[in-house]
Amino acid sequence: MIALGLVAATVVAVIGLLFSEHRGSRPGVWVAKPLASTGFVAVALAAGALETPYGLVVMVALVLCWLGDVFLIPKGATALFLVGLVSFLLGHVSFAVAFTLCGPDLRWMAAAALLALPPALVVLRWLRPNLPAKMRIPVVAYVVVISLMVVTAAGAAAATGRGAIALGATCFYLSDLHVARDRFVSRSFWNKSWGIPLYYGAQLILASTVDAWPG
Repeated sequence: MIALGLVAATVVAVIGLLFSEHRGSRPGVWVAKPLASTGFVAVALAAGALETPYGLVVMVALVLCWLGDVFLIPKGATALFLVGLVSFLLGHVSFAVAFTLCGPDLRWMAAAALLALPPALVVLRWLRPNLPAKMRIPVVAYVVVISLMVVTAAGAAAATGRGAIALGATCFYLSDLHVARDRFVSRSFWNKSWGIPLYYGAQLILASTVDAWPG
C-alpha cells in the first residue's frame, strides 16, 4: 500500500515536471524533477532494497541516477552536463553489476548482445555528425555501457524469471535517446513528452525488482 502511494506521488511529480518543461518554468523543474526522482528511490526502499546484495546495488544505481537528474537541470552548462553524464554512466554500470549478481543466463546474454549491437551502431552513426569533439569519447562509452546494461538485464531476467528487469532496462535505454536527441540533434518539448515518462517508468520498474534475489 505504501509503495502504491509512492508510485502515485511519483506520477504526480512527473506530470508536474512535464507541465513545467512545457511552460519553460525552470523553478518548476527544480522542484518537480528532484521530487519525481526521489520517488523511485523511495519505492526501492519501501520494496526492501536494503535487504539483499542485489537490492543494495540497485539502490546505488538509483541514487546515481537521482544525482544525474539534478545535474542535468541547468540549461547550457556543459560541465554540469558532463558530470550528469558520468553520474548516469555509473548508474548504468551499477545496474549491470546488480544484474550480474543474479547469476545471469549466459545464453540469453549472448542473444541480447547480438540484438543490441546493431542499434548501438545506428545510434552512434545518428549522433556523430552533431557531437562536439570533446563529447565523442564520452558518448561512445555511454552507448557501450547502456548496451551492456541491457545485455546483463536480459540474462538476469532469464535467471530469475523476472521479466520486469529486462523491461525496465530496455525502457531506460530507450529513454536515453530523448536526452541525446534534445542535447545533440534538436531541442524540443516533444523529446521530453515521451522521454521523461519512459525514464521514470523504467526507474519505477527497476525499483520494484529489488527483491529479485536468487539466494
